[in-house]
Amino acid sequence: MPAPIRDRLPRLLRELAKFGTVGGVAYVVQLAATNLFWLVLDAPPLVGQALGVLIATVVAFLGNRFWTFAHRARTGLGREYLLFFLFNAVGLGIQLACLGVSVYLLGLDGPLARNIAGNVVGVGLGSLFRFYAYRQWVFPDAGEPEAAAPGPQPESAPRASEPS
Repeated sequence: MPAPIRDRLPRLLRELAKFGTVGGVAYVVQLAATNLFWLVLDAPPLVGQALGVLIATVVAFLGNRFWTFAHRARTGLGREYLLFFLFNAVGLGIQLACLGVSVYLLGLDGPLARNIAGNVVGVGLGSLFRFYAYRQWVFPDAGEPEAAAPGPQPESAPRASEPS
C-alpha cells in the first residue's frame, strides 16, 4: 500500500467510525420522528419523511461538528451550518427520490415498503454522499485549505517577503 494512503487510513477509519456512530444516533431519531409523523399524526409520506430528516439533521450536525470532525479546521459556525444543511438537503433529495419511486411509481405504499425505500435505501445512498461532502467542504482538513469551500478558490496575494 502506498505510504500516503497507509498514513491517512487510520484517521479516515476513525472518522468513518465516528460518522457511523453519529449517523446511527441520528438515524434512530429520524426513524422515530418519521414514523411518529406518519403513524400518529397521519402526515403524508414525503412530509413525514422530510420532517423526520430535519430533526435528525440537527442531531447529526452537533455530533459531527463537535465529535466526528472536531480535529478539523473551524471555518465558522454559520458557514458550516449552512453547508451542512445544504448538503443534507441534497441527501434528503436522494432519500425522497427513493421513497417517491417506491410509493408513486412502484405502488409500494405500506409502512414496511416506506421504511425500506426511504429509511434503508435512501439513507444508505444519502449517507455516502454526505460523508464525502462533510469531509470535503463542511469540515475541511486543516492541512488542506483548498478544500475549505466548493468551487474555485481565489489566489492569495504573495507576501512582501516572497518573490512575485
